Amino acid sequence: MKTFDKHHLTLKKMTQIERRLSEIKDEDLLLENILISACDIVNADAGSIYSYHESKNTLKIKYSVNKTQQAKLAKGEKLPYLAFAFPVDSDTICGYCALSKKTINIPDVYNMSEYEDEAMTVKRPYKFSPTTDMLSGYHTTSMLTIPLMMTNGKILGVLQIINARDSKGNDIPFDEAAEFYISHFATNVGQIYEYAYLTKQTISRLVRTAGFRDPKETGAHVERVSNFAVEIYDKYAVKHDIPERERYRYRNALKLAAKCHDVGKVAIPDQILKKNGPLTDEERNIMKAHTILGAQLFTPPESDVDRMAIDVCLNHHQFYNGDPKGYPGKLDDYMALKPGDPAPSIINPLKGEEIPLSARIVSLADVYDALRHMRSYKKEWTLEDTVNEIKSQSGKQFDPELVDIFIKILDRLEAINKAIS
Repeated sequence: MKTFDKHHLTLKKMTQIERRLSEIKDEDLLLENILISACDIVNADAGSIYSYHESKNTLKIKYSVNKTQQAKLAKGEKLPYLAFAFPVDSDTICGYCALSKKTINIPDVYNMSEYEDEAMTVKRPYKFSPTTDMLSGYHTTSMLTIPLMMTNGKILGVLQIINARDSKGNDIPFDEAAEFYISHFATNVGQIYEYAYLTKQTISRLVRTAGFRDPKETGAHVERVSNFAVEIYDKYAVKHDIPERERYRYRNALKLAAKCHDVGKVAIPDQILKKNGPLTDEERNIMKAHTILGAQLFTPPESDVDRMAIDVCLNHHQFYNGDPKGYPGKLDDYMALKPGDPAPSIINPLKGEEIPLSARIVSLADVYDALRHMRSYKKEWTLEDTVNEIKSQSGKQFDPELVDIFIKILDRLEAINKAIS
C-alpha cells in the first residue's frame, strides 16, 4: 500500500474512533477506550493510561492492556486488576512526561541513550524500571509516552503505549508516523477527556451532596458499587454475545447511573435519615421513598445516562422473586411523590426481568459493598459470610444468573474492593 493511502486510511480510522469516544461520558471508561484505541492505531502490543491527581501530585493507573498476555486467557477473562499510584517527579518516564508536557519516544528502554536529543545537550533525568517486566515475564522494548491535557494546558493524565509491532509481529520502534498519529490523537481526545472529566465532577458533586446528608453513602462506596456493576455487566455481556457497540453504550451509562443509586436520600428528612436506632414503620416508608425521589432528579430524561439513572434509582431495591419486601413496586406516576411523603403501598411488585438489568446489577453490587464494609450500625462482614448471604438470596432478592457471574469474578471484585477506599 502506498504511503499516502496508508496515511489517509489511518487518519480516517482515527476520525471514526474519536467520534465513538465522544459518546462515552464516564471518565474511567473513556480512559480505557483511549488506551485500547491508541494501541490499535499504531499496532502497539501493550500500554497503560494514568490519571493525574493534582491535590496529591500523583499519577494513578486507570487501565492497562497487553495483547500478548490477554491472548493466553479464556474468552471473557481479564488481566489482573491493577491499582497503584506514584509521585509526579522526573525520576519516572510518566512523571517526567507529566511535568514537561513532552512526548517521550524511546526505541529500546533497555538500551536507552543518556541524552534526550541527538545533539546530546539534554540528559534524561528518568530511568526505566524493569520490575514490572520481571514480575510479569513480559519484555518491554519500544515505548511512547504522551501527556493528556485540557485545552488550557492543565495535565489530565498520561498515555503510555509499548512495543510497536510490524506486520510479522516483531517488536519495532515507534517511528515518526506513529508519534505523529498518537500525538494528534492525544490532542483530540484530550478535549473529549476534558468533557468526561467535567461530567464526572458534576456527578461527584451530586453524590457528595447526598453524602453530606447521609454519611453512610461515601464517595468510596459509590465508586466501588459503580466499578462492581461494570465488571458484572462485562461478564454478562460476553456470556450473551452482546455486540461491542451496544456493550460500550450500556456500560458507559451504567458506570454513571450506578453512582447515583441513592441520591434520592438527599430529600429524606434528617430525623429519619440520621436516626440512631430502628425506624418505625412510618419512618421506614418515608425512607423507601428515596428510590422515587432519586428517579425524579433525572426527569425529563435527556440521555442514556438519565434513562438508566431513573431505572437504577427507582428499582435497585426490588426483589427478583417479586417479594413485596422489595420496593417501590410498579408505579404509574413516580412524579406524584413529594419529599417527606411515604412510598406508596406496594400493589404490583416487579418480578424477574420486569426489573431492568441495570437495577438488578446495582442491587447486587450495592449489597455486596454494604456487607463488606463497616457501617455505624454493623461490623464488616467476612468474605465467606458475604458470599454465603448472597448465595442464599439467589433467586429471591437477586437475579440467580448475576449471582453466578458474581461468584466467577469474585477475585476481581475483591481486588477493586481493596483498591478503592
